[in-house]
Amino acid sequence: MNGLRPAMTSLFEQLGLDSGEAAITEFIGTHQLDAGTLITQATYWSEAQRQFLEEKIRSDGEWAIVVDQLNEALHEDSLK
Repeated sequence: MNGLRPAMTSLFEQLGLDSGEAAITEFIGTHQLDAGTLITQATYWSEAQRQFLEEKIRSDGEWAIVVDQLNEALHEDSLK
């Protein structure tokens, strides 16, 4: 990534999803998870996407931070 820190747009690109700001906002709004569902357990991920997310979480590096941010965003409704 040319030394740049991963960002949400980069994560969406890596997942093969539209990485535009509006698309990210829509994805998060329409893919909310209940409090008991881990991000890697969401039924909408392909196996490759699930493996990517699991690998980045385990790596505990900069990508893990971005995945955690996505995780928090996908659980926003369950916190209300």
